[in-house]
Amino acid sequence: MKKNEIELLSPAGDLDCLKTAADYGADAVYIGGQGFSMRTSPDNFTEADMAEGIAYARKQGVKVYLTCNTLPRNDEIKRLPAFFEQAANCRADALIISDIGVLAMAAKALPEMELHVSTQLGVVNYLTANELYNMGASRVVTARELTLEEIAEIRAKTPKELAIESFVHGSMCVSYSGRCLLSNYLTGRDANRGDCAQPCRWKYHLMEETRPGVYLPVEEEAGGAHILNSKDLCMIEHIADLHKAGITSFKIEGRAKAEYYVASVTKAYRHAIDGYCKHPEKPVEPWITEELYKISHREYTAGFYYGYEPGQVYQNGGYVRDYQVSGIVQGYEKSCIVVSQRNKFTEGCTLEVLAPKAKPFSLTVHTMFDKDGNKITEAPHATMEVRIPYDKPIEKGAYLRMKIVE
Repeated sequence: MKKNEIELLSPAGDLDCLKTAADYGADAVYIGGQGFSMRTSPDNFTEADMAEGIAYARKQGVKVYLTCNTLPRNDEIKRLPAFFEQAANCRADALIISDIGVLAMAAKALPEMELHVSTQLGVVNYLTANELYNMGASRVVTARELTLEEIAEIRAKTPKELAIESFVHGSMCVSYSGRCLLSNYLTGRDANRGDCAQPCRWKYHLMEETRPGVYLPVEEEAGGAHILNSKDLCMIEHIADLHKAGITSFKIEGRAKAEYYVASVTKAYRHAIDGYCKHPEKPVEPWITEELYKISHREYTAGFYYGYEPGQVYQNGGYVRDYQVSGIVQGYEKSCIVVSQRNKFTEGCTLEVLAPKAKPFSLTVHTMFDKDGNKITEAPHATMEVRIPYDKPIEKGAYLRMKIVE
């Protein structure tokens, strides 16, 4: 099987994340500009960042897709032509679009650019997929509510030129295809314009109308229940089923996530996909699956791919976090790896190395020095330069992480 039959599509909320995704094995990266992006919390990309990031990705053979996936109001339409021009000038490989009117407008303004229809539009059948293809879409991102059987039928009843992209990993939205009014109603922050406050992650009680202030537990939990809090999607062990359903682009959620998340998840799926392409009958190597438990995550689920599966986390709204990043490798000088510290570590500790190409491995810090060559026993200050003697270079951009001990 050819590796290019499956595209690995990673998220990037800023320029550093884009470079990380490219370095750690993504085939393509999706980003947001300063407008029309469904993620307002990350820094997103200025036009200069976009140009630099796309140039960096292109040198490595990585494509970059630009989001235009909000639902624009009347007063925003006049800004679309300038946005399209920016996308063309930066040489983005595709636009990701949620609105039919925007799709029609983009097809006229950017006849040479690929147009991808976002999951926000809610494509759940082949009829809609075919009409979107007729309107100029080269790809549809399936709604997250679909089973693999339903996606396979869409694949069978649409032109082979129409690519099918689906999410394989990351946070899940409790609302239908992400079309949610809860955030807007409770906080005035519009989820459909990229500003979701994530009230589905909050803790809720039940209160009877005539008994104000008397809170009844929704479940038998003294602290209330997170009744809307969805588990995270994880399909790392189901690569074969995704491919057999006709999905050609495997999409990772997480434009609001940090570089380490992008690196770890991209690396895991890169190895899982490559392993499947070489030996389709073999299961995923254990270290690959384990990698996804070394990032901050909620409980995992297969979502709707195999039909209904209970997908809520009632106990809490937070993440499971067993590892933390201790530092990032900056280079190798005088038989020492040069590290920029991120969390405190000490002499004698064992760190695990996550590098772009090598499998994760352990490294014991027998001794270490500060940037001036003074011997130190701990690295307590954020971003301080630390030098750790080691017998060979470690790739620049590698992460040093440590298991959190309670």
